[in-house]
Amino acid sequence: MAEKKRPVNLDIGTLRLPITAYVSILHRVSGVVIFFALAILLWMLDKSLSSQQSFDSLKEMLGHPFVQIVVWGSLVALLYHAVAGVRHLLMDLGVGEESFQAGRMSAWIAVGVALASIAVITLWIFV
Repeated sequence: MAEKKRPVNLDIGTLRLPITAYVSILHRVSGVVIFFALAILLWMLDKSLSSQQSFDSLKEMLGHPFVQIVVWGSLVALLYHAVAGVRHLLMDLGVGEESFQAGRMSAWIAVGVALASIAVITLWIFV
């Protein structure tokens, strides 16, 4: 019996994945981030609606740079997840599945839309 010589690459750092893989992986990661951020965002909503004093303390807390970064990260994850989710929904409808090139193009469009939207969110929070 002939021995099969299959390539074995166990060094993850040298793997070259296509852009479609990165978009898909980041979509999953952003979903996990949203899961944990949801608790923070719901707590903030509850605090803002409890009383005028708690609203004022939350408003003061939102001026702190660390809190701004947490809110920014939560919104970025939500935004990216939504953009990549729309891409996946369109693919489920058969749009962009004609070829590998179409899939790559839709992935780059999703990344571009997400980056542009992230820039707007960054300006909104930090400026």
